[in-house]
Amino acid sequence: MPRWVRSFLVGIATLVVATLASVWAILARGEAWLSAKWLVPLWLAAPVAAVIVAWVAWRMTLGKDTRVPRLALPTLVPLASGPRGWRTKVRDAPGVLRGAALFLSILALARPQSVLRGENAEERGIDIVIVLDLSGSMRALMDQPSDGTQQGRTARLTRLETAKQVILDFVARRPTDRIGVVVFGKSAYILSPPTLDKTLLAALVSRMSLDIIDGNGTAIGDAVGTAVARLRRSDARSKAIILLTDGDSNAGSIAPEYSAHLAQTQGDRIYTVQIGNGDEVDVQSGVDLFGQPQYQRAHFPVNPALLKKMASDTGGESFVATDRKGLELSMHKILDHLEKTRFEAQAATMEDLFPFLLIPGVVLIALEALVRLLLVRRFP
Repeated sequence: MPRWVRSFLVGIATLVVATLASVWAILARGEAWLSAKWLVPLWLAAPVAAVIVAWVAWRMTLGKDTRVPRLALPTLVPLASGPRGWRTKVRDAPGVLRGAALFLSILALARPQSVLRGENAEERGIDIVIVLDLSGSMRALMDQPSDGTQQGRTARLTRLETAKQVILDFVARRPTDRIGVVVFGKSAYILSPPTLDKTLLAALVSRMSLDIIDGNGTAIGDAVGTAVARLRRSDARSKAIILLTDGDSNAGSIAPEYSAHLAQTQGDRIYTVQIGNGDEVDVQSGVDLFGQPQYQRAHFPVNPALLKKMASDTGGESFVATDRKGLELSMHKILDHLEKTRFEAQAATMEDLFPFLLIPGVVLIALEALVRLLLVRRFP
């Protein structure tokens, strides 16, 4: 048989075997391959993959003939009746199988992935944006010691730490509500848009601290306006903005009254929670020589009239919380006033498809070893 004919047959056989080995992958995931995303597309470069597969297939078939020891004879007559059995016809099978296995392995190295979309789950919930004050006044301690002494003050929490714990509990109790968070000081920032991913939301809330933004101001209007913007495209029937602050508005470019007007035009209800009542509170000023915290008294003005007006203009309610229990009750009372609406939640996960290519490749390698051992009887 001419070498070029044999080379052509080896190439065609390699493609046919690779195609047949891919049938399982196609049947297993079907249309997922049409929308698959290849994470390492470099391995799909046609010249590179084709050269590697062709070289391996050639080396295992025609190239092997050039490496076989030869014996010079004066005449070819004794070889006229040389090996003509059926095993000589399958001597190229190991090379074909290895070439096909390599082809599938290269495709597997390209890391195909498919997006698995679960069935739409109809949930009941509301869209909520929690607006949290991160101004400097949130350094004040939330609770006074019960006995009026300095004992036990090392365990006392600031208003921010207390608010974070209450928010985390609130988020955990609302599994079907889409909840977002906006933080503000001198300016307002989006910590998270409304989401059902409560694990991510809890992680973000836990990492909040007073030094992440400029706390030299209280921009209530900007913060509420930012929350209104995040709820603008919401299709929920009930949309709520929960404002937790312990100060009066003294910064920002949007007046609190105007932000409440924007919320009213969109049907967003504003629920305000005033932390503290404006009395003097303890603020940690440092530690003494023994590492015990030292405190000083400070006064942070509040504006309950403004918070009540913002809540009443939008159909919400206003609350005052001076301790953790009061803050928790305020948050849960807010939920009692909110109706529920239906929305669809769809889970999306990624599935690696490379095992459906790698497994047939491994099977072909094992089959090659069996062919060498049992049919061609040449191993390795």
